[in-house]
This record gives sequence, C-alpha cells and structure tokens, in this order.
Amino acid sequence: MEQLLNSNISSVQNIFYNYIQKQGVFKDKNALTSSFIPSNIQHRENEIKQLSLMIAPMLKGFQTSNIFIYGKCGTGKTMSSRFVLNQLESASKEHKTHPLKSIYVNCKMKKVADTEYRLLTQFLKELGENVPDTGLPTDVLYRRFFDRIENGNTSLIIILDEIDTLYRKIGDEFLYNLTRINTELKKNHITIIGITNDISFKDNLDARVRSSLSEEDIIFKPYDAIQLKDILMMRSTKGFVDGAINEDVISKCAALAAQEHGDARRALDLLKVAGEIAERLGDSIITEKHVDMAEEKIDMDRIYEIIKLQPKQSQIVLYCIIKMTKRQNDNKKWVDKRVLTGDVFDEYVKICNNTNMKVLTLRRVSDLIKELDMLGIIDTRVISKGRYGRTKEIFLTINENMIEKTEKQLESHIF
Repeated sequence: MEQLLNSNISSVQNIFYNYIQKQGVFKDKNALTSSFIPSNIQHRENEIKQLSLMIAPMLKGFQTSNIFIYGKCGTGKTMSSRFVLNQLESASKEHKTHPLKSIYVNCKMKKVADTEYRLLTQFLKELGENVPDTGLPTDVLYRRFFDRIENGNTSLIIILDEIDTLYRKIGDEFLYNLTRINTELKKNHITIIGITNDISFKDNLDARVRSSLSEEDIIFKPYDAIQLKDILMMRSTKGFVDGAINEDVISKCAALAAQEHGDARRALDLLKVAGEIAERLGDSIITEKHVDMAEEKIDMDRIYEIIKLQPKQSQIVLYCIIKMTKRQNDNKKWVDKRVLTGDVFDEYVKICNNTNMKVLTLRRVSDLIKELDMLGIIDTRVISKGRYGRTKEIFLTINENMIEKTEKQLESHIF
C-alpha cells in the first residue's frame, strides 16, 4: 500500500514538474476571459461614446438620467460599461472634479443580490460600512445608505448587471426606492445603469417605477463574424505564445460564435478551452480539432449547469421542447427542428399530469420559454398565423451531438 501511495505521489509530482518546465501555448490566459478589459475595445466605439456623453455631466456635479443597456450575451455591454466608468473615475481624480464612485453588482451572484437586504448590504460595504448579514429593517439600511451618500460628498453610479434577474427575485420596489432617494439628496445623487439581455424588461415594471426611472437606452447589437475575428486576433496576440495558433483556427471560433447571436464571450471561451485541451494532450499548436473538442465540452458544461440551476418547471419545458423537436424516422435521425409554443404546451401538460406537477398557464410557460431563450439554449421567433393570431417558433441551439445526453440528463431530474 505504501509503495502504491508513493507511486501516486511521484506520478502527480511529475505532471506538475513537466507543466512547469514546458512552455505551453498560453502567454496570458486572463486576456482570453470575458472579465479582461482591454485598453482598446473594438467595434463598440459608438456605444462607448454614447454612454460617455450621457454620464459626463456628473463630472460637474449634475444629475444625469438613469441608463438601461440592452443586448444579447457576449455583446460587450458589461465590458464597455466598466471601461467607461473606470475612465470617468480617472478623469474625476485627475482633474479634481466633483467626486465620483461606481459600484458594480452582478445580480446573478448568490448571497449578493438575491434579496433587497443583501443588495443594500453590498452597497454599504462598497461605501466602507459593514452591516450585519441579517437583523436590521430594510428602512434602516436605506437610511444608512442615504446618509453615506449625502455626507460622503460623493455621487454614486450603480451598475446592476443582469438587472432582470434581480427583478425576478425581489420585484421592482427597490428601483422605485433608489430613484426616490435622489429627490431627497441635496449635494450628491445616484445614477443607475441597468444591464439586461431582455429588451422588454421595462414593460414588466410597475407604472410608477417606470415613471420614476426617467432613463435613456443604449442597444448593443450582436457582433458579426468579421468583428469577432478582429476581437479574437487581438486577444490571441496577448493570450497565446507566438506560433501557438493560426488564423484559420481563429476564423473558425469567430464563425461558430457568430452563429450564436454574435457572442464574443463564447468565442473567447472556445479559444481558451481549445488551448487548454491542446496543452493537456501535449500539443504545442492549437488546431481545428481542438476547437471541435472545446465546442462539445463547453456545450455540455453549459447545458448541465443550466439544467442543474433551473426549477423543475423550466426543466420540464426544455424536455418538452426536445421531445417535440425530435422527429425520428426508422434511422433515428432528426428530420424536423422547429416547434411551436402551443405544441410544447400540450406536451408540457401531459408530462405534468404524469409526474403530478402543477400545470402552469400558457402565459407562464411562454415566460419560461423566454427565459430559456435568454439563457441561449433555445432560439425563438414570433410568426403570424393570420386570423389565428401570433405564436413563437422554437429552435434548439444545442449541438446535435449533445441532444441525447441532454435528454437523458433532464429525464434524471424530472422523473
């Protein structure tokens, strides 16, 4: 037994030693992540200029409109916003203007923005005040937050990334409360920048909340394949050692991501994971084979994570979409890849009845389909049926090689 243990230790140590000694394909892996903010953000010049002009008056202590930024995943919304806010704070310090501070909150983070209490706690922590995780009334936290801003002589910009997620968790009262604080502040003020994938987000808000926001909008369009290639070329120069990757591989990653709503985040993930796979295989050059392997791994990891985190009702809806999409002939091949919302709902009712689950309304199931669309696991398109009204066509965006695994995974959660 001791000999076996020593053998395992020796084997692991050899792996670590070889990794340290070998050059590998990466120069700076951080440059291939979505959190990396480059000094030059490509193909977002107009959006950056628009946002900069909107918030520039804050440098003179003027109150600005709240801002909502829309666009699908991986279109540069967060990166561009953080870049502009970093530049704003730098300009404020350099030219000694009205003091400014920005707070960034990812509303998908657990125990950060899943209740109004935790959201306010996060704001106060960013402003240098520690508060207990539980125990205080929310009106006390709002008062402390108000006092911090008014007495701190600093205007505040709050970036709420994935603000639609926060709304689904705690409603829209927090938005009303934050905007109403500005009516009481005398020296400073708050500007909210909400980032969302949901273009119809504001339509769901209460009328008085919409009225109090007085916001301006910026829309980020998806990147096309050429723009994605430019972005990947720049990032790969920083991320990989010379000669580790060629232009054909970069073009393939850009083309694959362009098919999925022009998602730069996915393109970067493909590059990074392809490099990791190449290193593990002992290859010094990243090829299209590594990209294919990376695509399958990313798809499966993403699908598994989505399925694991979704409530059971959403899992059933996705399972129904797969079942209804899966038209099989004798050879078990896919022959139809489009389904309608009504067909999915009929199948959903059957499965709910078979599993003793509560049957939701068609409207609520449509909302769940919309959420799956925002997660990027399906794609939807509204079509007209003449005098019968309008409905949605639903397409799976899952790689066909992953369909069977996804179906089995869902079955294990549902039944």
